[in-house]
This record gives sequence, structure tokens and C-alpha cells, in this order.
Amino acid sequence: MSTKLLLVAILAAGVSAACQSTPQAPIVRPGVPGQPSRNVTAAEAADLSRVGYTPADVEFMQGMIAHHGQAVEMTELLKTRTENEDMRRMAQRIDLSQADEIAMMREWLQARGQAVPDEHAHHTHMMPGMLTPEQMQRLADARGPAFDRLFLEGMIAHHQGALAMVADLLARPGAGQASDVFEFVSDVEADQRMEIQRMAAMLQEMSR
Repeated sequence: MSTKLLLVAILAAGVSAACQSTPQAPIVRPGVPGQPSRNVTAAEAADLSRVGYTPADVEFMQGMIAHHGQAVEMTELLKTRTENEDMRRMAQRIDLSQADEIAMMREWLQARGQAVPDEHAHHTHMMPGMLTPEQMQRLADARGPAFDRLFLEGMIAHHQGALAMVADLLARPGAGQASDVFEFVSDVEADQRMEIQRMAAMLQEMSR
């Protein structure tokens, strides 16, 4: 073999070896807010893309419809009981986001042939963080700054209950892994945490 051909062969072998030894970029699956991301193999990523929903996912969607339903009722009370424009703007954001998510959850359940509860089901089925009938009555009876404080305290607890429901879902084997469910609970987690921070700041401002 000529020197030139030998050099070409050596270079080709080196390139081949380099290609074989180059590690593949990791596939990262993001965690829900507050939870770390983790690397998954290509096989795991393929499996995740085919993951179906579980009974726990159905139960979560049904329960969250009732949970969101009470939040909408709370914002309805606010419309006639507060004098604070910041409270009205915040409640409008909550109202719109909760109503949109209720519609999404109803469609999700209907598409899978699952029972769709009425959004007022919370009157008979309490979920974490929800106000009791007595607490809702106290809220309805309040006006002005007294209402604002009760509303913020109640809605913060309500949102914390939603976070507890997300955590409970993700703690169940196989639950929350279907791509649409995972995306939804990630959005719920992020939105509720952000709103809790906003309401806590408003509550602190009222205390000054």
C-alpha cells in the first residue's frame, strides 16, 4: 500500500472510531415546577410517548373540575363585594384560567368516555384546600377590606390544595405520565404557585 493510501486508511479509521465513541446527547424530561428534570434513554422516551392515561388521571380530572368550580364561585362573590380594583383584576385572571381549564378537563373526560362531573359537585364532594360551606358563607357575608382578606386567605389555601392534588397524582405509580396529562398538571402547578405568590404579596400589603 502506498504512503498516501495508508494515510487515508488511518484517517478513515480514526473518524469511524471517533463517531462510534461520541456519546449521544441526553434526552431530558422536564419535571413539573419545583421538581428536578431527569435524563431518559431513547427507549424510555419512546415508551413515554405511548403512555396511556390511568384511573388516577381520570380521578384527578374529575376532582379538579369540582375544585376549580369553587374557585369560580369565589370570584363571582368578589365581583359585588370588593372595592379594590387590584382584587378585581386578579380575580378576573383566576376566573378566566379556571373556566378554560374546566372546559379542557370536561373535553378530556368526554373524549375518553369517562363520567364528567358537574362543576358544582364540590357542594357534596370536598377536595383538598376547598372552603367549607361555613367558610363560603362567611365570605359571602363580608364586604370591603374584610372580604378582601378572607378571599385572599381562602384562595391561597384553595390553590395550595390544588398543588397537593398534583403531588398526590404524581406520587401514584404510572399516573400523570401521559403527555397531555403531564403538560396539564405542569401548567396547573406553575399557575397556582405564581398566583399564591401574588396573593401573599397582596395580603402582606394589607397588613401594613
